[in-house]
Amino acid sequence: MNPDLINRLAPFRAEALGRGIPAEDVERWIAMARPSATLVTGGDGPVAGRFGGPLLLPADAPDPWFPLLATLDCAALPEETTGLQLPPDGRLLLFGFPEMTYYGGTAGEVVYIPEGTPVEERNTKYACVYGAEGDTFDATDTLALYEQFPQQELRPAPDISLPHHFLAPSPDADEGTVTLPGHPRAWDLAEVWDETYGDIVVDGPLHIGGYASHECTETDPVTDAAADAEEARRHRSDTAELPAPDDWTLLAQWDIGLTGREGSTLHWVIPREDLAAHRFDRAHVSFFWNP
Repeated sequence: MNPDLINRLAPFRAEALGRGIPAEDVERWIAMARPSATLVTGGDGPVAGRFGGPLLLPADAPDPWFPLLATLDCAALPEETTGLQLPPDGRLLLFGFPEMTYYGGTAGEVVYIPEGTPVEERNTKYACVYGAEGDTFDATDTLALYEQFPQQELRPAPDISLPHHFLAPSPDADEGTVTLPGHPRAWDLAEVWDETYGDIVVDGPLHIGGYASHECTETDPVTDAAADAEEARRHRSDTAELPAPDDWTLLAQWDIGLTGREGSTLHWVIPREDLAAHRFDRAHVSFFWNP
């Protein structure tokens, strides 16, 4: 990782040591740091995508159920910045909606369009927002949220990420959770990170790669979302096996902040093997809100 990014963790290290956390525990925690890209809506750097904008899809692509949140230029998001094996070119479309789902159902999807693929503008009334054709559906609330979706260019800022979570699923199903293995001071270190990261990381609404977080992080939101994906697979009687939760990674996180969804978060997660193979249809989107 870029040494300049690691050096940005100096305030975290100093605070953790100042609280009496042993140096070896602090350094083990810092060793888990990941690069990430925070996409910001201001500044004058190169553009890596945009919130909103026209929906451009191949002619044979189905109408998406969820609304388009962002279109990303993969070439502007290299692995050394995001920590992710994104395609070297083409566009990544993030769809999602901040609404609770049932039986582990997804709250969005990801579509990858390779460079040079013919596309056309699609004017669609997203079923998630307006209701499916023939449904009796009051769209007042969903439309009020959708009309607040941002419409701005996005510029990448190299960033660094540490875990906000401190618990992990226990190997013993009867125990529920245990302290993050290998990190006996995980709770204390996560607390220090929660109290210092605001002065370390870049402030922006959309994050690519890194660790996932939300308003009440205790366990890893990525493994929680992977467990939801498995529940959804079983509910729809899908026979295709999914990788274990530890084999998933964060693709993107939107810190929402819309009126009516304050403090909520959408996470796009994907198995690492599917990310490497560019099988973005295997991504799962989870929504967290603690109203």
